Amino acid sequence: MNDQERTELEAAAFRRLVQHLRTRPDAQNIDLMNLAGFCRNCLSKWYKAAADDLDVELSIDQAREEVYGMPYSEWKKRYQKEASAEQQAAFDKAQKE
Repeated sequence: MNDQERTELEAAAFRRLVQHLRTRPDAQNIDLMNLAGFCRNCLSKWYKAAADDLDVELSIDQAREEVYGMPYSEWKKRYQKEASAEQQAAFDKAQKE
């Protein structure tokens, strides 16, 4: 596999992950953080960082919209639930480790 093929495969896998997360709004960000250590917001930040590395003009709001498939504020209104005490405790514990 050459570098171009690797880049294309990585991009395709990223697009598939983003599409999968868009179809699973029931998978809350805090659950993703507690289970995997990253969430949609992390992906948005990584996307923005990649744009910065390539000198591509992209705001964090634009990066979030690429990942969420809609403005972040709209996604939060539609899908984000208040974290339970258990979810928040697990998140806080993971942040200390």
